[in-house]
Amino acid sequence: MDTIELIVKVLSESKEPLKAGEIAEKAGIDKKEVDKAIKKLKKEEKIESPKRCYYTIKK
Repeated sequence: MDTIELIVKVLSESKEPLKAGEIAEKAGIDKKEVDKAIKKLKKEEKIESPKRCYYTIKK
């Protein structure tokens, strides 16, 4: 499973928005990798940020 799939899985299983550090911890990957993947997912409009620095799956 690649980084993007891991992040999507972690976010979809979470009931509330998560910070990049929390996503990295739950997925077991480096925060820098999470930051890069978040940037890509936001560009593709697959995730959204309900408040600053928190991310969730776009519904």
